Amino acid sequence: MTLIEGEILKCLQDIEAGVAAMRGGGPKPNLLPLFSRLEKLADGLAAESHRDLIHYVHNGSYQKARLWLEQRDSENARSTCGGRA
Repeated sequence: MTLIEGEILKCLQDIEAGVAAMRGGGPKPNLLPLFSRLEKLADGLAAESHRDLIHYVHNGSYQKARLWLEQRDSENARSTCGGRA
C-alpha cells in the first residue's frame, strides 16, 4: 500500500466512523472536511494505482474502496454487467 492509499484508507475509516456516530444518536459530526480531504487525496492517486481503486474512489464507492484497501475486495459484490457493483 502506498502512502497516499494509506491516507485514503484512514480518511474512509474516519468517514465511516462519523456516519456510525450519527446512527448511534450522538452529535452530528461535520464530515465535509473529510470528504474534501478524500477528494484531494483521490486527485493524487497515481496512474499506476490499481484501476479498481481509482474507479471506486472517483465514483463515490467508498465502502468498496475501503474493502479493496483492506485487502477484502472479494467481499465486493459483482454487478449484473459482470463488473463490480
